[in-house]
Amino acid sequence: MPNACLTFRDLTLGYGQHPAVHHLSGDVAKGSLLAVVGGNGSGKSTLMKGITGLLKPMGGTCSIAPGTRLAYLPQQSEIDRSFPARVIDLVSLGLWPRRGLLGRHRAEDMRVVSKTLASVGLEGFEKRAIDTLSGGQMQRALFARVLVQDADLILLDEPFNAVDEQTIVDLIALIKAWHNEGRTIMVVVHDLELVRENFPEALLLARHPVAWGASRQTLSEEHLLMARRYRQAWDDSAAWCGGIGSSDFANHFEGHAHKRDAARVGAL
Repeated sequence: MPNACLTFRDLTLGYGQHPAVHHLSGDVAKGSLLAVVGGNGSGKSTLMKGITGLLKPMGGTCSIAPGTRLAYLPQQSEIDRSFPARVIDLVSLGLWPRRGLLGRHRAEDMRVVSKTLASVGLEGFEKRAIDTLSGGQMQRALFARVLVQDADLILLDEPFNAVDEQTIVDLIALIKAWHNEGRTIMVVVHDLELVRENFPEALLLARHPVAWGASRQTLSEEHLLMARRYRQAWDDSAAWCGGIGSSDFANHFEGHAHKRDAARVGAL
């Protein structure tokens, strides 16, 4: 696809010899607003790490369009809030691609940070220690850090977890504003109704792509049941497998289930 921001070609990602995302192929068009959904352990966060380059592919490729500026917001649980930092320090980290980690921030940079904090509902929070923030306030501060990066591709890993309803409404509004600006956005989301109401496209993972397309079609009962069956039957100890197409995944699933059942029989 000539207008692709992201291109996956038989991408397999995992840890050690155990894949967490199997054989993903497809394109994410520039300007897409895509929700990544699936149960726990289905490979959603793994995919985000693979796109950022934090995790190298076990097979296949993940390509980002040349010149694309990327911003990544990990899960809050991955952020050490005990570190003695202020809100302004946290948000200013978003400026390092332009200033460098050792670059001095100018007065204009600080004005930008303050304006951005006000836009996410944290006006006057510049000097607050991050360990005093509520879950919703921390997520607003992290969104402010994404905002100052002025990225073309934005990856958000479970941004709505452990935050209040009003914060979810406000963060959705920010995401839609980014989308209206033509940015490409991928968001890991657990609330399927939130996806149906606010995200035009969805990718349903169960370690393998089950469905990818318009959200309401992707999140059909048939696809959700299929994803649940695949995820429940998966054997984490199964050996790494070779290339596989989506049409062959049912046979692949049965093979993993067979290995699981054989292991149970052998243990009796």
